[in-house]
Amino acid sequence: MTEATIRAFEAVARDWLVAQHALHYAKEEGFDASFGALVAEILDAFIADQDPACERGWIACDGAERLGSVFCVRLNDTTAKLRLFLLVPEARGRGLGHRLLETCMGFAQAKGYSRMQLWTHESHAAACALYRHHGWQLESSVPVHSFGQDLVEQSWTYQF
Repeated sequence: MTEATIRAFEAVARDWLVAQHALHYAKEEGFDASFGALVAEILDAFIADQDPACERGWIACDGAERLGSVFCVRLNDTTAKLRLFLLVPEARGRGLGHRLLETCMGFAQAKGYSRMQLWTHESHAAACALYRHHGWQLESSVPVHSFGQDLVEQSWTYQF
């Protein structure tokens, strides 16, 4: 494998990204089809309403092969939201998750946000470990029933 590149998200990657989220989370977490539908809604809103001055998405690639994604969206004047962080299983262990996270956080800081937040599930242990490693703080954990599963929903924040 060559060194992966991180490039700007383009709408042409939408269907791949929805499919990867749906496939990965169905296989590894048992999520139902409502998760893929949520990812599609998030991406459709991003494509329709993105403000390039303060929002961006990235796709990690090895040549033409897509490996992962991360998005920075505006929540309000001071807070950015990290969304759709994903690495396909074959891309893990290459430091690419760190690079994607650092790209997103660096963009948010450069655009003047003073904090970031994200929403995830406790079962995403590798991602949660990565957030913690980069200085994110766990704000809350709440048991929920979502996507056909009993889960623990988490909110994390980062202060610049």
